[in-house]
Amino acid sequence: MIATEPKASIKGGEFLIKETTAAQVFIPEEFTEEQQMIAATCREFLEREIWPRLDEIDAAISPELMSSLMDKAGELGLLGTSVPEEYGGFGTNFNTSMLVAEATGGGHSFSVALSAHTGIGTLPIVYYGNSEQKATYLPKLATGEWKAAYCLTEPDSGSDANSGKTKAVLSEDGKHYVLNGQKMWITNGGFADLYIVFAKVDENGQTDKNLSAFIVERSYEGITMNEPEHKMGIKGSDTRQIFFNDTKVPVENMLSERGNGFKIAVNILNIGRIKLGAATIGGSKEVINHAVRYANERKQFKTPIAQFGAIKHKLGEMALKVYASETASYRAGQNIDDMIEDLKSQGLGDAEAKLKALEQFAIECAIMKVHGSEVLDYVTDEGVQVYGGMGYSADAPMDRSYRDSRINRLFEGTNEINRMLVVDMLLKRAMKGELNLMGPAMAVAKEIMSIPDFNTEEEEGLFVAEKKVLRNLKKTALMVAGAAVQKFTMNLSSEQEILMNIADMAIEIYVAESVLLRVEKLIGIKGDEAVALQKQMALVYLHEAVEKINNAGRAAITSFAEGDELRGMLMGLKRFTKIEPINLKNARRVIADAMIAENKYIF
Repeated sequence: MIATEPKASIKGGEFLIKETTAAQVFIPEEFTEEQQMIAATCREFLEREIWPRLDEIDAAISPELMSSLMDKAGELGLLGTSVPEEYGGFGTNFNTSMLVAEATGGGHSFSVALSAHTGIGTLPIVYYGNSEQKATYLPKLATGEWKAAYCLTEPDSGSDANSGKTKAVLSEDGKHYVLNGQKMWITNGGFADLYIVFAKVDENGQTDKNLSAFIVERSYEGITMNEPEHKMGIKGSDTRQIFFNDTKVPVENMLSERGNGFKIAVNILNIGRIKLGAATIGGSKEVINHAVRYANERKQFKTPIAQFGAIKHKLGEMALKVYASETASYRAGQNIDDMIEDLKSQGLGDAEAKLKALEQFAIECAIMKVHGSEVLDYVTDEGVQVYGGMGYSADAPMDRSYRDSRINRLFEGTNEINRMLVVDMLLKRAMKGELNLMGPAMAVAKEIMSIPDFNTEEEEGLFVAEKKVLRNLKKTALMVAGAAVQKFTMNLSSEQEILMNIADMAIEIYVAESVLLRVEKLIGIKGDEAVALQKQMALVYLHEAVEKINNAGRAAITSFAEGDELRGMLMGLKRFTKIEPINLKNARRVIADAMIAENKYIF
């Protein structure tokens, strides 16, 4: 059994400059029996209430159906997992709420409605509400008596959320803020009883620079809305434009303090990002289940297509990507939980500790949003291929999965925005002295110019060679990021292509390291033989990460380096992206064979 080491000492973004041990990470196999029972309840709810009605949900012409399904979820307690017990919820820790997001993630439009309510709709009050606001609203939201929606986006403010034009003017008697403005893409808009609305306070013709946030009840006058949007996917999700026309909101319904709305939006979106990543894992596993079952049933040349190498390649690759994404998500989720407990032990209140911990791991939240959504897109696309012509039929499950998956690369900030946020947050922390990036980056630059040391002592332990590969991959990212900072200084933010290249390197490093550490920890618990398949997945993922990092590094380097600098950096890239080859084909086949035998995703 591997000993447990302190986990809260790990800071967000440090994975790039520090070596994490297997004992420091949480793995899904460590979820308790109680947590597994919560997840099982979620999956049973999907099987009983959602999957038999998917066509009906998508075709719904009124919001009553989704609202009634939310009521049923509320009766089971699925809406109150993140609400403190004193307000009628279960007060589970963050990683448990992530597990709930995964377990309900295969519910298509219902999953979207559920996550909008429990996440961005409810959590602003959980984290920023005062005691009276929490007592008034959280018990209703925890049971589903009231449904919530989040009103941030406007026609002219998407990624630039703080540019919203909705205004809030204090009434003459000082008792209300009068809201005027338009919000769009509001999930649950048609049946929500409560809206978290962001607006800028306008005083004497002077508009605040930053947003403020308000709790707005549906019963307030002056709220109107368009018909539901017709969308490419998640058709059963009620999405609307909402208009506030001289809507009077009591002054006591301002959330937090004036001008704090943008900070609220950013922090709540951090939570939404990583929980979206968790939800995509559940969606991905369900797609794989469909694909494996179909591959076993469908025969060509008198043979189930599951027995063909091309199909095994797809199934194996789908599984290892999902396994890796799952691993990294719960690693980050537990880091957040550990940081929360650490901060509370230092005297911080519960809500403040949660906010600071989530802010600390905002980099990992963005990473997992990008990775999870792109894995789901990959899995659904390959799921269509496994089904062949039937995959394109609306009568087969891939049609809905394919359409519904696409939104996730847009939700909670586009993947392009999130990639740039990853690098922006890393560099800002470095400039503040919170993260020592430049020291290691300079050391790497110096190493490139030196003669390689071939007389290093051999290490002992599991995955020695693979951990060396990971250390070198981190050097690659530091080399590219350090050179880009030196080249562009304050103008680096304008070099979006390079920022996204660096982000891709960081994402693959984080996920590859996570899956390797999970398998190492599992081997310590169960033994090497019992974890043979997981070991194959970790090794294949690492090999693929090396290739992706090499490609991203080359794209970045050739974008700004010239002459000797270009040749030196490319030489460094080649040195730091070496890995001993393995038989990737056979590895994918054994992964696929295990699922084919069980007729489902099994990891």
